[in-house]
Amino acid sequence: MDPNDPINRRILAELVANARLPVSEVAARVGLSKTPVAARIRQMEEAGLITGYRAMLSPLKLGLTHVTYVEVKMTDTRQSALDRFNAGVRLIPEVEECYMIAGGFDYLLKVRSRDMRHFRAIMAEKISALPFIHATSSYVAMEAVVEQNWDMLDPQ
Repeated sequence: MDPNDPINRRILAELVANARLPVSEVAARVGLSKTPVAARIRQMEEAGLITGYRAMLSPLKLGLTHVTYVEVKMTDTRQSALDRFNAGVRLIPEVEECYMIAGGFDYLLKVRSRDMRHFRAIMAEKISALPFIHATSSYVAMEAVVEQNWDMLDPQ
């Protein structure tokens, strides 16, 4: 199963745009019959390229309009400390994304909240309580210019 195959990329682009499309509709859009498209999708699932299907919720419609990026510097970067931090940050529902970073800090968090007051509470009660945090710096996003851009799958 080749994820760079043009047909597979077109199938993936269609599924990313709307995972609820029937296989017959995906097939029509990529110019194949239903059976080979179903087989390709199954192969991509089995290979782990497609990891699941889910409902995408609108953070804006949920009132989560405030996005803040938080740099985290750790006091300890031994694996056991990182494992404890990772386990703790996964339990904070407002942390939409968390990345370990190579550079001047250790982690970058994307935090969604209703407003600044809500964000301050998340910082004070949840993020600051995580183990091994030395310092944090926060950056408030003013506008989303590109979010979840899957144009890289466009076969053109």
